[in-house]
Amino acid sequence: MPTRRDFLKSTLLFGATLGFSPAFAQEQEKTVALPTEFHVPMAGRIRQPLPPRKIVIPDVGGFQVLKGDFHIHTLFSDGSVMPGDRVNEAADNGLDVIAITDHIEYRPNIGGQGKFKLAEQNDDLNYSYQLAKPEADKRNLLLVRGTEITKSVIPPGHFNALFVQDVMPIAAAVDDWRKMLQVAADQGAFLLWNHPGWVAPKSGGLAEGQAMFFSPEHEEARQKGWMHGIEVFNGTEHYPIVSDWCNEKDLAIFANSDIHPSEANRYGLQNPLRPMNLILAKERTIESVKEAFFARRVIAWAVDNIWGHKENLEPLFDACVGIETTVSGKAKLSNRSDIPCTIAYADKTYELAAKGTTEFALDPNQKTFTVANWFVATSMPLEKQI
Repeated sequence: MPTRRDFLKSTLLFGATLGFSPAFAQEQEKTVALPTEFHVPMAGRIRQPLPPRKIVIPDVGGFQVLKGDFHIHTLFSDGSVMPGDRVNEAADNGLDVIAITDHIEYRPNIGGQGKFKLAEQNDDLNYSYQLAKPEADKRNLLLVRGTEITKSVIPPGHFNALFVQDVMPIAAAVDDWRKMLQVAADQGAFLLWNHPGWVAPKSGGLAEGQAMFFSPEHEEARQKGWMHGIEVFNGTEHYPIVSDWCNEKDLAIFANSDIHPSEANRYGLQNPLRPMNLILAKERTIESVKEAFFARRVIAWAVDNIWGHKENLEPLFDACVGIETTVSGKAKLSNRSDIPCTIAYADKTYELAAKGTTEFALDPNQKTFTVANWFVATSMPLEKQI
């Protein structure tokens, strides 16, 4: 069992919102005699749960900006929580849409020689979706049916198949990764290459010290319509070169959590640095999310950084940030969103916080600024005119 000190350490990842004073932590380390029965007056003693997080982002042109995570695991593969809990975590985090993507090839918790049997439908690879769907409907959360194709070598590595109709035919082709991708594509699936920079030589990742690479097999998958996007950020890892790959190969770009433990244990409650995607959707429907994916209208957001195609980032910035020139010769920027911006202008940087403002003196010889934490390519920030 973890100690309270271990728990306190675990909540520090990415600036988790939970926090306790040192005095409190020290007090909890002491051994005290406790009564066998407790009387807890109800009024004023029970801490109310946090209300669902609200993430404010204005509409972009004719599109709604939906927030989503499309790489999530449950007890039905190698995660630590039930599918319905994933729905409630996402809804409480302010997300609009998620995909539960339990592994096909790796399900250590259930079935066969697994630890335990969760349900009679253990062998149905659609069951985690089926369990989560009623809770998603209740919480008004869009739920994408998905799965993870989990090969032990790279290439091909791991792929998420999103918007599938039935996982079982994909699993039936488990001995041939090409056939698995083809069966998923035949179902109209959006196929996402997961964590291309993950170091895990025995589990479908890179060898220690091996450079990231876009292999001939990956190019084959792209050309055959078996690859539509790549993760630039996974869990806590950033893969900068993916920005260039997505530009060069006309692929969508994603930031997903790939979460296995509970949300509280991974990131802390309602952590603003948690990875997610911004989907420019015509409507708040599964069909509109899918259409936006194939049209590449997806923007990755994690640890206060944004990655995306320039044609998506420019209108998003314009919708989020107002710019005016004052009579005193300054530029004043006002953020209408919860996305922070770092503005670089004339060799200085200015922080434009969520829903905040900043201003700087204009230089007649400097007509542009960059948004230093919004990336349109590897190490290339978004550039805007004043």
